[in-house]
Amino acid sequence: MLNLSDIAKELNITNQELRERAGAVGFKLKASVRKIDERTAAKMIRAVKAQLEKEAKEKKAKVVPKKVKKISIPETITVREFSKRLGLEAVDVIKQLMKNGVMATINEEIDYDTAVIVASDFNIKVQKEKAKALKEIGVRKKLKEEFAKKKVKLKERPPVVVVIGHVDHGKSTLLEGIQEVSITAKEFGGITQHIGAYQVKHKNKPITFLDTPGHEAFTAMRERGAKVTDLAVLVVAADDGVKPQTIEAIRHAKKYNIPIVVAINKIDKPEADPEKVKKELASKDVLLEDWGGHVVAQEISAKQKKNLDKLLDSILLVAEMEELRAEFDVPALGTVIEAHMDHERGPVATVLIQNGTLKIGEAVTCGNTFGVIKHLEDFLGKKIKKAGPSTPTKILGLDSVPEVGDVLSVEESKEQAKAKIAKLKKLIPRALATREIRGKKLLNLIVKTDVAGSLDAILGALAPLESPKVASHIVHFDVGKITESDVMRASSTNATILGFHVDISPVAKRLAEDEKVKYKIYEVIYELTDDVKKMLEEIMEPEIKRTKLGKLEVLAIFRTEKKRVILGGKVTSGKLRKDVQIDVIRNKKKIGQGKLVNLQINKVNVQEVKQGKECGMEFEGEVKIKEGDVLEAWKEEKIKKSL
Repeated sequence: MLNLSDIAKELNITNQELRERAGAVGFKLKASVRKIDERTAAKMIRAVKAQLEKEAKEKKAKVVPKKVKKISIPETITVREFSKRLGLEAVDVIKQLMKNGVMATINEEIDYDTAVIVASDFNIKVQKEKAKALKEIGVRKKLKEEFAKKKVKLKERPPVVVVIGHVDHGKSTLLEGIQEVSITAKEFGGITQHIGAYQVKHKNKPITFLDTPGHEAFTAMRERGAKVTDLAVLVVAADDGVKPQTIEAIRHAKKYNIPIVVAINKIDKPEADPEKVKKELASKDVLLEDWGGHVVAQEISAKQKKNLDKLLDSILLVAEMEELRAEFDVPALGTVIEAHMDHERGPVATVLIQNGTLKIGEAVTCGNTFGVIKHLEDFLGKKIKKAGPSTPTKILGLDSVPEVGDVLSVEESKEQAKAKIAKLKKLIPRALATREIRGKKLLNLIVKTDVAGSLDAILGALAPLESPKVASHIVHFDVGKITESDVMRASSTNATILGFHVDISPVAKRLAEDEKVKYKIYEVIYELTDDVKKMLEEIMEPEIKRTKLGKLEVLAIFRTEKKRVILGGKVTSGKLRKDVQIDVIRNKKKIGQGKLVNLQINKVNVQEVKQGKECGMEFEGEVKIKEGDVLEAWKEEKIKKSL
C-alpha cells in the first residue's frame, strides 16, 4: 500500500490537486482514503503524469514565437541579447531564469549551458556559434577572408618567409648567408639583437624571415593552425636528398596551403646531385619548373653564398604572384612569435604585425593579457614609433607575459582592453589560476570538453588534486573535439589529453598513434578525476621504509673470495632471513654493506635463523669481514603514496 501524500510528492503537486486530477483521469478517491494498493497507484501515477506533461506542452506552445525555432549564441550572453535572439520579452526570460534558480538582471551575462536550459523551456533549440577564436583560425587566414568579402584600401606588403627542411641540410647557414649579403653594417648597424624574426632588403624590397626553421613560433603556429608565414623556403641538400623531415615539412606546407620555394643547397660538394633531388621531390608531388611543374627552385651554396641573390629573386617572384596586401591606416592586428619576462623591463613580446599599424601609446589586448604600448623596437633593437604590416617588433607595456601564438589587437582604451580580458578570464577557475606548482612533479594535461560549463567544472575539480610533491598542470584547455593541434601540443609537452563528451577526429586519432600520445574520453566527471588522481599517484616518489631484522656475531671465517665470504656465527637478536641487506659493524662503526645470499644450519639450507641459533651464511659484498664483527640484517620497502 502507498500513501497518497507520497504519491503527491512524487508528482510534485499537492494532496488536494492529486485527488482532483486522479478523478479527472478515472480514479475517484473518497475523502477518507489515505492509501491505495501499488498496482492502482502505478496506473494512476502514469495517467496523472501524462496529463501534467500535456498541459505543460500546451502552455509552452502559447509563448513560442512562430518565427524563432533555433538560435545560435556564444559562450556567454547578456539577458538582453539572449531575449532578443529568442524573440521574447526580457521579463519573460528573467522569470524563467528565476524558475531555474538563476537570479540575473537584464544587463548581466549567463553562460551557454544556462541559456540552453532556458531556451528549451520555450521549446527553442540552441546551438553554439561556430565562430572560432582568432588565435585558432589564424590572423593570416582571417584577413584573407575579410579582404575577399569587402572592398578596402590595400597596399603591397613584404612577404613573411620561414626556412624549413631536414636537419643538417643548411637551414641556419642559409639564414646567416642571407643576412650577410642583404644587411650591411652601413645600412642597419649590423645584426646584434635578434628577436625571433628579422627583415632583409633585396632590390629595395623588404622580406621578413622567421629567425630559424625550428623556431618556437613556427612550431606553435603549426599546432594552432594560426599561420603567420606567406611562403616557405624548403632547403634540400644536393648530396643527401629528400629525408624524413623534408617530407614532414612538405606535408605541413601543403596542409596550410603555403607556397614553396625549393633551395637545393650544397651544390659546391663533389657528391652533389641536384637532378636526384628533383626526382625525389617529384615523387613527393613537388614538381619543379624543370620537371613541368609550378614550384620555383634555385641551386645554391649557402656556405659559399652562391646564388643567394637568385634565391631572393625567386622569393620576391612567388610573393608577387601571391599578391600579398594589407591595410596600413587601421588599428594593428598581429601574432606573438616570442615572449618572455625581462627582470628589468617586465613582460616583453615580439609581435609580427599582419595588418594595420601599431603605435606607441595604444591600448592593446594580447591573449589573456592587456596593456598600453610604452616602447617599440625593430629587429635590430632600435627604438621605433610605429610598426606596419609584415614588420616584426618587440613591444613593452603588457600586464603579463602572453603565449606564443596569441593575437594582439588594438582597443579603444586601456579600460576597454582591461574589461575584455576580465571577461575572458572568467572561464579560468581561480583555484587553478593561482595555485603554486613550483618545485613539484607536474602531470601535464590537455582538457577538451563539449561546452564551457563542463570545462569550468572539470578544471575546478582538477585544481585540488595535488600534494606537496605533485600537481596537475593544464597546458591547454578548450571547448570542442580533439584535433591534430591538440595531439601536436600534447606530443611537444608530454601531456595526456582528457576529453569530456567530445569526439576525436580520425586524423587526430591516427596522429596520436604515430606520436604515441595518450588520450581518453569520458562521460562522467568523477571517472576523469579518479584517473587523474591515479596518474598523479603513479608519478609520486614512494616512501622508503627500512626495517631492522636482527644481528649476528661472526664467530668464524671459513672462506674468503673476491666479493664473497662464507662465515659462521650466532644470531644475538631478532632473526636472519635469506636475501636481505647486511650492514657490517666493527667497533660500533659501519664499515661496509652487502647481501645475505644463503643460510645454513648443520649444512642444510634454510630460509630463516632465529635468535640464539648458530648458523653458516654466504655474504656478498666488497668489505672484508673478520671474526668479532657484527652483521646487522635489514630490509627496505617502497610504500606507494596516495593523494
